[in-house]
Amino acid sequence: MFYPVKMILTFEHGAVRELRLNRPPVNALAPELIAALLHSVEMAPREGRRALVLSGTAGMFSAGLDVPVLLKLDRPAMDAVWRDFYALMNALASSPIPIAVAITGHAPAGGTVLALFCDWRIAAQGDFKIGLSEVQVGLPLPPVIFSALRRLIGARSAERLAVTGLLVSPTDAANLGLVDEVVPAEQVVDRAIKRCQDLLALPQAAMNLTRRQARADLVREFARDIDHELAEVGSWWWNQETQAALHRMVEQLAMKKKS
Repeated sequence: MFYPVKMILTFEHGAVRELRLNRPPVNALAPELIAALLHSVEMAPREGRRALVLSGTAGMFSAGLDVPVLLKLDRPAMDAVWRDFYALMNALASSPIPIAVAITGHAPAGGTVLALFCDWRIAAQGDFKIGLSEVQVGLPLPPVIFSALRRLIGARSAERLAVTGLLVSPTDAANLGLVDEVVPAEQVVDRAIKRCQDLLALPQAAMNLTRRQARADLVREFARDIDHELAEVGSWWWNQETQAALHRMVEQLAMKKKS
């Protein structure tokens, strides 16, 4: 069974709830989708769910931030988007229940960011791209995101991917440790559900305490001076070079749609 919650489709798999991004054509993270996902992640444990699966549509997990929409916002509205996005990352990192992400296709930039803060990452086999491409469009990688990347793949690999904005295949992502498994596309959601079910079959007190210990470093990233970081991220967005790069990207996307 499922029911729509704005731009999220919710599927119940017993104690596991699946939150499926549903904003065609590419599940780009507009303000409304960020807010809806934040609400859905926070509500799941309150409504008795014991684990979450975050998924996308076939071939496209999420294309990241919806830059064409965000470029139309004024500074206060954009500051609110950054606050909500950081709140979403924090909610994923500090969730009291495990979260597995089924990367159903492409996941550049913000799509990979969501995955970084989940417990387990399962990617679909195929000609898909995963990675943090922010530098390619003029955005420095925020410190909290770089820390989460470094936590997964180590300092040198994180430097190589982040500094160049490199996008890699699912297989290469697995070799780096950026994702934990690569499975056939038709199995990716089921495998994420099974991963959650396996965790829930363990003695729960021991699993939950160990999970909190294992993820404490990630959670601590949001206990430092995040307001200062948010102010810096906001300033980067309005930097002249950044704005020029973002507008060029939007123009290139528009030309591709026309051709």
